[in-house]
Amino acid sequence: MKEQVKSKQRVADHGEVFTSEREVNAMLDLVKQETERIDSRFLEPACGTGNFLTEILRRKLQVMEKKYRRSQLDFERNLVSAISSIYGIDILEDNVIACCQRLFEIADERYTAIFKKKAKDDVRTVLRFILSKNIIWGDALDLKTVGAEPHQIIFSEWSFPLHNSLIKRRDFVFAELLPDESKKTRQPDLFSKPELVSDLGEKVFLPTETHSYPLVHFLKIGEELVE
Repeated sequence: MKEQVKSKQRVADHGEVFTSEREVNAMLDLVKQETERIDSRFLEPACGTGNFLTEILRRKLQVMEKKYRRSQLDFERNLVSAISSIYGIDILEDNVIACCQRLFEIADERYTAIFKKKAKDDVRTVLRFILSKNIIWGDALDLKTVGAEPHQIIFSEWSFPLHNSLIKRRDFVFAELLPDESKKTRQPDLFSKPELVSDLGEKVFLPTETHSYPLVHFLKIGEELVE
């Protein structure tokens, strides 16, 4: 966390400078209430090794430990919810790997410390799977993945719509989730969905999902896929 620069070359090539712990906490304190809401979603478009995301997870875990440490099932569901609400993108593969590992280790350390031998490997497998979908090796500026075959960044939305152990996954193209300034000047489409207004008076839209998965027990996420 104290290391702010890995190398001068990385700074020159990618502008990579990590935010220090003091600044991370000062900035997160500006939205303190949201950082302590377990299912509140956060996206860091240049996440590095996860200095912001790991602190967000720690804050969520503190809330969870107070509320759910006496119920392993409730803790596990909320642990999955907390991990699934954290998203990141980074252009450097080693940062993505390190970020995923840090997030997993923080979650697993608390989970294992509380439930000891009762902690389940199935939960750990689910956490790793979700992190592999939520922390993306990509370029947030051109909205595409990095690698041999770049493609549009796709994020998964995870939710517990029935407030039980069944989780819902829906995939969305990242570019479609961003504001499109050009849409403001277009004439309304008679066949499009009506505009919605949030409680804050802001206009919102319903993005189109690219794939919707059937409800599944949260410990079986990803079993239907060949990954």
